[in-house]
Amino acid sequence: MTQTLENREGKRIPDATFRVRENNEWKTITSADLFNGRTVVVFSLPGAFTPTCSSTHLPRYNELAPAFRANGVDAILCVSVNDTFVMNEWAKDQEADNVTLIPDGNGEFTDGMGMLVDKTDLGFGKRSWRYSMLVKNGVIEKMFIEPQKPGDPFEVSDADTMLAYINPNAKKPDQVAILTREGCGYCAKAKELLAKLGYDYAEVPLPHTVRSRVLGAVANAQTVPQIYINGEHIGGLEALEARAERAA
Repeated sequence: MTQTLENREGKRIPDATFRVRENNEWKTITSADLFNGRTVVVFSLPGAFTPTCSSTHLPRYNELAPAFRANGVDAILCVSVNDTFVMNEWAKDQEADNVTLIPDGNGEFTDGMGMLVDKTDLGFGKRSWRYSMLVKNGVIEKMFIEPQKPGDPFEVSDADTMLAYINPNAKKPDQVAILTREGCGYCAKAKELLAKLGYDYAEVPLPHTVRSRVLGAVANAQTVPQIYINGEHIGGLEALEARAERAA
């Protein structure tokens, strides 16, 4: 690409309006509504439903939202040059409740940021270059702009990099998963205990057709539940109870 992307640290964010659709009604939101008097993390990407955006960029910001909030961030915004209908459907698909998706359908905000690039080779037209920034009361404190090279680089605008800038020692949410089966009483008790311990867990229900193979391959076990915390195999309900007692 030949366009030079400007680092706008120390400058105010551009004045722009965003047309959104909420509860079947049109609504206009301004830059002032989003940024004035607030500390906001923004990440911008080429398009809703695109692979990197859906698999990594948006989900990780959503996952780390509690850590951002604990370190003084009032809101996390995802900006894309898409219309409000596309962004609303993407929000439903992603279940990204901790992130506000902003449709910059006309590219007004992105152009004002100097980040509007030509992606006609992909059939996208004008889209946003991938970047992230920390904005305090409408002034850009820090920007992470992806390197200007072919394709869609994703190296510095990720959630972990931004959180490390805000606080290198920030505590990130634990990553917890539990393997279960339908109708399992021990699984229900384990989920209750995980919730009581404050874990936001991901449940992986196993159908009977593959349950024994999955449990054997993944957990070297034959019964559910099987619980994992930050990559560590904890075991079943009794192991979780013992861990909770030690931590009490």
